[in-house]
Amino acid sequence: MRLRVEFTTEPFDLEEAPAHAVAAREVIQGAQLDAVDVGPFGNTAEGEAGAVLEAVSALLRDSLGAGATRVSLQVNVIGEGGA
Repeated sequence: MRLRVEFTTEPFDLEEAPAHAVAAREVIQGAQLDAVDVGPFGNTAEGEAGAVLEAVSALLRDSLGAGATRVSLQVNVIGEGGA
């Protein structure tokens, strides 16, 4: 099974990326995922279910530990073609 995760961390800072956002992005970029897209207001990644679930666990732990007051995420099952 393949999954897609979309997430944001708060609070926002329009001047520079807060430590919690950097921590979350580092987790996602370092995970065994594909189709990773990070941006200032939202981030997505896709991969095999186990890899996505491990990354989500680390993302929550690291971003909350780095000062996030809210993490919004959505996980969707996707088809093998990415749809």
